[in-house]
Amino acid sequence: MTIPTPTSNGVEGLSGAPAPGIPDEATLGRLASEFFRALPGAALPSFGDLPTSFGAGSAPAPEPSLIQSGPSIAPVPVAPDPVDPVGSGGAEFGVPEAYAASLPSVTPPQPPSQFADQAPVSPPGSPYYFLGEASPYTQSGGIPAKPENRVVAQSFGLPGEGELKSLLAEIAGAREPIAPAGQPANTGNFYFLDAAKVPDAGPTARPAFDVNAVRRDFPILNERVNGKPLVWFDNAATTQKPQSVIDRLAYFYAHENSNIHRAAHELAARATDAYEAARNKVQRFLGAGSADEIIFVRGATEAINLVAKTWGVQNIGEGDEIVVSLLEHHANIVPWQQLAAQVGAKIRVIPVDDTGQLKLDELQKLLNPKTRLVSVTQVSNALGTVTPIKQVIDMAHAAGAKVLVDGAQSVSHLRVNVQALDADFFVFSGHKIFGPTGIGVVYGKKALLEQMPPWQGGGNMIADVTFEKTLFQPAPNKFEAGTGNIADAVGLGAALDYVERIGIENIARYEHDLLVYATRGLSSIPGVRLIGTAADKASVASFVLAGYSTEEVGRALNEEGIAVRSGHHCAQPILRRFGVEATVRPSLAFYNTCEEIDRMLAVIRRLARGKGKVAA
Repeated sequence: MTIPTPTSNGVEGLSGAPAPGIPDEATLGRLASEFFRALPGAALPSFGDLPTSFGAGSAPAPEPSLIQSGPSIAPVPVAPDPVDPVGSGGAEFGVPEAYAASLPSVTPPQPPSQFADQAPVSPPGSPYYFLGEASPYTQSGGIPAKPENRVVAQSFGLPGEGELKSLLAEIAGAREPIAPAGQPANTGNFYFLDAAKVPDAGPTARPAFDVNAVRRDFPILNERVNGKPLVWFDNAATTQKPQSVIDRLAYFYAHENSNIHRAAHELAARATDAYEAARNKVQRFLGAGSADEIIFVRGATEAINLVAKTWGVQNIGEGDEIVVSLLEHHANIVPWQQLAAQVGAKIRVIPVDDTGQLKLDELQKLLNPKTRLVSVTQVSNALGTVTPIKQVIDMAHAAGAKVLVDGAQSVSHLRVNVQALDADFFVFSGHKIFGPTGIGVVYGKKALLEQMPPWQGGGNMIADVTFEKTLFQPAPNKFEAGTGNIADAVGLGAALDYVERIGIENIARYEHDLLVYATRGLSSIPGVRLIGTAADKASVASFVLAGYSTEEVGRALNEEGIAVRSGHHCAQPILRRFGVEATVRPSLAFYNTCEEIDRMLAVIRRLARGKGKVAA
């Protein structure tokens, strides 16, 4: 094929070979993409037959960059960065032709107009690749449509596993070899950096993780704050949303919006199928035994309150004990305090060691015949500690207690299987795992849910109502009174699809390397004190800087477009355990980069130099 030849007037025509004077490959790629996009309905060309270095897959991998173009799971327009114009080159290369219609073009793509038995829902070229997830809406041949895995492998120069020991030695000032397991000698408080702690991605059929492709899926990462490219390091508070989730929400409201379960018309069927398909996705994602064990709520906070006000009121009485840990978010403390005050129960607390990890020997001392419930987080939102939750569950069950696991901070970082854990209840929020706000999940063992009374009363959850009595539907419907958050449940399903396409193990490994990189940088700055250094951590690096309030540090970072959380993170007890009322909390996700961490470190170093090292 031929390529466009740029001239002073733009793209004039085609020639058999590149004209002399073409500035570089990136510019050529951008011009070619613009030319082909200008043709209405045209798919991007394949460059595989070019007799030059521009052939498909042959272009050299670029160096890591904050604004880095690349193939995308769900193509998103990326505005050229005037600070880094190279980042705009070749932005659409590698996108399958079947999805070219969803790229920016003169004529926006049109949604499919037929469904089910009339025509395939998601024909080739349709941007609505999420269709087909509910059983009535299929592709040709009756095969349910499934989103294509569109991650294209590309190298990203993070510190590899082989470098972890040297990083650890540099932080701790040690030069001796580090033991392969356990807490190594001479490693200070940073022994979670040990190579033995690296998450094992395991065998996978997915392509290698490509952060540049992932970043293109999140349109908000193109935002500027105070004139600087946005760096989103507030992921423990909420995560950003990929284009596929945004598209799915828009499609629901444009084509499926209806109440569910109680009508015979077409839109009610579509909405019901989409809603229940999302429930099935949550079941598979958590490894639950049945979709009937999945209840949709507003978030993890409402989920814990639901369990407290149903199972808790039914099973916990005067003199009984509820065990929580010092690591807990307020949402896993306050509902149990309210219940304890209501029924006369007692709250007992699992302490933590100096690294921020649970003391299991102390938990064993707390457990007794009066213990009815143990409610513990899987990952601390304030410290990033990954708790030994399976051991906690086994110990609690041995004492005859039930266990609720707060998974709000774990589901986006770790593989969760509730049956393997043997959790009685597991809760999480959609907005913490790249889904919409206002949607969350309660998993409960079926036998427990069947015995629990409804939490609220209203429509949707009833089988029959008279003025004398009401008969309720079985779980999960009896816990979902009224019109639920249908669209955002569907959006949560799309978010789980997205995470599964990339692979949670890939995410865990990449985020681990980011945490190593950030910890190394922060610990090298005079006056920085890291809060929480447990052996197993997820992507949180809480710290304080001597001579500055956390608000001052947060404001300085915000001036550079860097979003972090500063404050008590709704986890005051655990911060007070370390003698602080607040921390600065950068929390990382799989769309963050080492370059973004470098930008944060530069600000903190500047602050540290500005006032010098002041005693904490």
